[in-house]
Order: sequence, then structure tokens, then C-alpha cells
Amino acid sequence: MFKHLFKLIWNKKKQNFLLMSEMLVSFLVIFAVFTLIVYYYNNYKKPIGLDYQNLWVVDYNNTYNPKSTDSLNIFYENLRQTIKSMPQVKEISFCSDNVPFFQNQWTGDVHYKNASPSSDQYTVEDSYKNTLNMKLVEGRWFNKADAVAKTQPVIINEDLKEKLFGTEEAIGKLVGSEANKNDMRVIGVIQGVKAKGDYAPPRAAIYKRTDTGSFHWLGKIMIHVTPDADAAFEGRLYKTLANYMKNSNIEIEHMPNKLKSTNLFYVVPMIVTLIVACFLVINVALGLFGVLWYNINKRRGEIGLRRAIGASGRSVSSQLVYESLILATLSLIIGTFFAVQFPLLNVFSLQASVYIVAMLLSIIFIYLLVLVCSLYPGRQAAGILPAVALHEE
Repeated sequence: MFKHLFKLIWNKKKQNFLLMSEMLVSFLVIFAVFTLIVYYYNNYKKPIGLDYQNLWVVDYNNTYNPKSTDSLNIFYENLRQTIKSMPQVKEISFCSDNVPFFQNQWTGDVHYKNASPSSDQYTVEDSYKNTLNMKLVEGRWFNKADAVAKTQPVIINEDLKEKLFGTEEAIGKLVGSEANKNDMRVIGVIQGVKAKGDYAPPRAAIYKRTDTGSFHWLGKIMIHVTPDADAAFEGRLYKTLANYMKNSNIEIEHMPNKLKSTNLFYVVPMIVTLIVACFLVINVALGLFGVLWYNINKRRGEIGLRRAIGASGRSVSSQLVYESLILATLSLIIGTFFAVQFPLLNVFSLQASVYIVAMLLSIIFIYLLVLVCSLYPGRQAAGILPAVALHEE
């Protein structure tokens, strides 16, 4: 039977070549779409690494510039105590501008032996971990004793640990910058934080402790508030900050809102891609449906002859469906050859499992599309009466 079907396909190779080309292009586009969806879904399943609910971010510019660093530290310590005295405030922490879900990003290479991966670099206080409710995996967080440490203590996340040490122990290892490759000691490992939203993977990150001069350039305050903190409290907080930091531009933002806006950077391109892919699939489906319908009208004599010599309507319908599936299989073999190059060549540095799952989903989708488009024309072919078809011929 299949030998006969291949002969029929070969006899109409020019017409079938166009149909196979449509299926091939559809497979490649669907493969790209499913790759994007699988990649985003895998990232979405990973824990976000912090508690962003009831977390506020205060953006300010430092307008207080005393000659003495001690005076500056006392100024901001008094501000810290003023804010913490409010009943709706659970924890507060000053930090660098590159807080999660914001567009600011500080990066640099971290060196260990032959490895030097790029990573996000944060400057944080001892209270930063509790303010964001970050999860410590190994070691410990910063404390006051680290201020007099001979070697600068740092904390890395799981992603940077894997890139630097693999399966080795990270605690106590010396890492550094390009200028000095042994000037920092790892004291802790935290869970990765998806700083760019739900659909982006956690990036390698290293956390450094603030020093006595950090208040000269720090520009963000992370405040963890209670669930009952409302707009009235936000107004009081803003008034307190504005009265304390004269002539400073102050802006209070809520982390859940920042997460939503950050996610849009990934969701919008994905929606646009899906819309384009849907239009393409609809066009291919209509083209496939039209070609099969045209084939039936062109082959009415052949179908009528087959019915006249005893072929059942079901067998005629099955023949058209099998022909379509064989054409789809030939297209998918070519398409799979191109698709398999992505995991082999490590294109875009994605995990091979992402491409493999996307490839399988694309194959299933194309088969279902071809099957749906060929069922109705096949049923129409099965309903052709032998006498009518032969008379028309």
C-alpha cells in the first residue's frame, strides 16, 4: 500500500513539492515559537528567589554632602531609625541602584582559576537578605564582624557557584577581579534571584558588603512593609523622607508593579510572535485544505474507478489522509535535520532539552494540523459515487 502511495506522490512531485515546502516553513516557524514558549515556561517554573510582595523601593539622590564621612553615616543611620520606628515597616536596607526588576544593571567578571564568568554585582547591607527574604543555601550572610575582615567577604548565588566551582565546595574559596584574582572570599551561597522578571532565568550574581563610604553613592532604599500599609502610610513615608532629605528627588515604587512592567518586556514579544505564527498556520492550513480539495476534483475519475472495482469509501478516504501524512513526514525529516543543529551547535546558549521538547511539540503540531486539514476532503472523496464520477469523466 505504501509503495503505491509513494508512486502516486512521485508522479505529482512538482505539486507535492510546493505542499512540502509549506509544511517545512510551518515546522520551522512553529519550532521557533515552541522554543520560546518552552524556554519561558522553564524559567517561570523556577523560584523567583525573593519575597516581592509588600516590598517598596525608595529612589533618592544624595543631596547631603558633609566634609566628614562619619557625619554622612550618622545622617543616614538617623534616617534608618526614623523609618524603622514606623509601625508598618518590618525591615529596611540601603543598597545600590541595581535592585531586582529595575533596568539598572552592574556587571563584571569574577575570576577563579581558568573561569571568569560575567555576573551581576550588588552592594548591599547586612539587613538586605531579611528585607527581601532571600534564601541562604550555604554558609552565612554578612554581619558586623565582616567590616574588619582581612579579605573582603562576598556572597554568590547558585548560578555563579556552578560556573566557578561546578560541584566543588564554594565556602572559603578565594575569587577576585581581573586586577586582583584573590581579593575576595566566599562566605555564603544564596538561591538565584530572577532579577529580570518571571520569564528570565536567574543570572550569576555576587554580593558585596557596604563600607563606611558607601552612603556617598547609594541611591535606593528597600523597605519591607506590613500587608496593611496603604496609600495613607505611603504619603506619610514620602513626607518623612522629603522633610529629612531636603531638595532630594524622591520616588516610591512598589515591587509587584515593577515585576508586572518587567514581565511585559518578555510577554509582549512572545504575544507578537504567537500572532504572526497563528496567521502563518492559518494560511498553511487553508492552503493545505485547498490543495487537497483541488486534488479530489482533479482525481474524480481515479476515485470513481477505484470505487467501481470495489474500493470502499473508507479506503479512499484513508488513502488521501495517508498521502498527506507521508508528505508531512518527508517535510518533517528535512525540518528536523535543520532543527537538530540548534542543540548540537549550542545556538543562543539554551539547554538542549529546550530544543528537544520544542522539536517534539512542533512535530506533533504539524501532524495534527495535516490530519485535521485532510479529514474533511477525505470524507468528501469517500462520498463520490462511482457512476457519477465515471459519467463525468
